[in-house]
Amino acid sequence: MSAVERVRAAFETLRRVDRPEVWISLRSEAEVLEEAEGVDRRVAAGARLPLAGLVAGVKDNIDVAGLATTAGAASYAYQPERDAEAVARLRAAGAIVLGKTNLDQFATGLVGTRSPFGAVRNAWDPERISGGSSSGSAVAVALGVVDLALGTDTAGSGRVPAALNGVVGVKPTRALVPTTGVVPACRSLDCVTVFAGELALARLAASVLSGDDERDRAVLPAVPRVAIPTAEHLGGLDDGWAEAFGEVVRRLRGTGVEIVEVDIAPLLEAAGLLYGGAFVAERYAAVGEFIEKNRALIGGDLDPTVASIVLGAGSWSAADLFRDRERLEALGAAGLAALAGCDALLTPTTTGHPRLAEVAAEPVTVNGRLGRFTNFANLLELAALAVPAGFVGGLPFGVMFTGRAFSDRALAALAERLAAPRVDLAVFGAHLRGQPLNAQLVAVGGRFVVEVQTSADYRLYRLATTPAKPGLVRVGPGDEGAAIRGELWSLPAAGFATFVASLPPPMTIGSVSLDDGGSVPGFLCEPVAVAGAVDITVWRGWRAHLAGASAGTRHNGPCE
Repeated sequence: MSAVERVRAAFETLRRVDRPEVWISLRSEAEVLEEAEGVDRRVAAGARLPLAGLVAGVKDNIDVAGLATTAGAASYAYQPERDAEAVARLRAAGAIVLGKTNLDQFATGLVGTRSPFGAVRNAWDPERISGGSSSGSAVAVALGVVDLALGTDTAGSGRVPAALNGVVGVKPTRALVPTTGVVPACRSLDCVTVFAGELALARLAASVLSGDDERDRAVLPAVPRVAIPTAEHLGGLDDGWAEAFGEVVRRLRGTGVEIVEVDIAPLLEAAGLLYGGAFVAERYAAVGEFIEKNRALIGGDLDPTVASIVLGAGSWSAADLFRDRERLEALGAAGLAALAGCDALLTPTTTGHPRLAEVAAEPVTVNGRLGRFTNFANLLELAALAVPAGFVGGLPFGVMFTGRAFSDRALAALAERLAAPRVDLAVFGAHLRGQPLNAQLVAVGGRFVVEVQTSADYRLYRLATTPAKPGLVRVGPGDEGAAIRGELWSLPAAGFATFVASLPPPMTIGSVSLDDGGSVPGFLCEPVAVAGAVDITVWRGWRAHLAGASAGTRHNGPCE
């Protein structure tokens, strides 16, 4: 798919999903298409652009030239003169920025609800939180609007929303990606992070941001050793989550990894220092003076919970900070000693998936629970990688690998052991995005890949089913056919098997020939089922047929 085609698809998806709270600002479609044309020209001229044709979102505390940076507060907005370094590196690699995504204001929160631009609802269940603070970035990826997105992470903001929306979240070692052009939450702890639907793309984007840094050279031994928390520290998870984590541990052990239980109490105590100690004073240093001067806006443009946290952080003294630094050093030493000989720590990414109403009732308490396994990473200079690991109750469940600084590649290698094989599936009717059966694909972990078109030897029929479905049939030599538009989806192999097992007749899965000369598994129809069915081939696609039927349009012309 060319960059121009991908941009057009992104805007189409943006309009279809209708989730305005995900975005704070968007570039005009004409402007983005013009940039895409430039990317296509560079590729045609032989330029090597590893992210060419991919569309990105950028959290709105990261500068993008031409768009205001708000950090989630319109009153704070300013116009940056240039892209943040991370954005500049993405663009240089061919990625195209669609717009700026919503966030917990001033990157303060793990819930995704602390924004005057609206609470960002979860991509899977709009009654639940998206997770924050990089809420909009994670949801934009999960909804398929963008291929990847930039976030930031101080306490878990690049990992918690990844887990709750079923995408990958890479939190690099802090020294690998510059934070130039990023509004600080805690300047000494902040990281620029990457969200993507698949691990390979997330790691590719992370490598573009960090470059080929020779410090990130850790490799796994022949038999990797991974630590997991004791049962005591896995208590209080949402129903079914402990069991889901146990299944992940079994899967990882089955790949030849040695699993050891360790006491992570020192790490969890260190995590408590991020908000419960003097380190939070750095948030006051970042935006405290601004909030002080604009107290009249609290409850309006300034979120009350965020304002309370930041203003309260101004009461800590230098003596408090040095005391807490000393305590952190002791806890960090104890925690790393417990992990001695291990290549990573494996945990659930977070502890549960609250509803929006729960956060509204207890905004600080619920938020605090979400950071149990994430809050200590940046305090202790650790790398982390959050990956999807299945579903519990129809909602995504995710796990996280955490390791020493510059173990980023090793963590990715461990995560690859959990990556399930995937199968492509071409769909042409009721399973298309926005159609009534699309949720069946999503429920088994399916992800939209690209719009496709068959070779020109198929016919399409409207079947007498409920809900209405088309039947795709390939015609023989000499028979008139047409190229039929559809979508390519990627499903986990296990999910594909579950989906196919439940497929009712007359639908079948077979090899579908595409107009680029390739073939993929896709929806077909038993030929007997089209007897007496309405031939709608002339529309060259199910959506076009539905739109024409809705408008009362009759299309009796020949196939094109």
